[in-house]
Amino acid sequence: MPVSSCVLHILPNLTRGARPYGLVENVVTRREFRNRGFGTALLAAVLDYAWKANCYKVMLLTGRREENVFRLYEKGGFVRGVKEGLIAYPPGNRIG
Repeated sequence: MPVSSCVLHILPNLTRGARPYGLVENVVTRREFRNRGFGTALLAAVLDYAWKANCYKVMLLTGRREENVFRLYEKGGFVRGVKEGLIAYPPGNRIG
């Protein structure tokens, strides 16, 4: 049974010497295993994988607003406030 998981997309890129970049989504840890370091370890492993894949950056988007969620991401190596995220939805199918 997985304790913590996420998705890492490694995307091709035409700038930055054609180095790819990463996008992390769907970070989740089972409730009964939270606050034990699994999420932080997962993010560290994901970033390590991305750096070995020669990504020049890794981005993470979240719809969460709780400070503890941001603390997890920051502890895992992500920096807040560097870029602004924007999302578009298909007409008539706004999810957010």
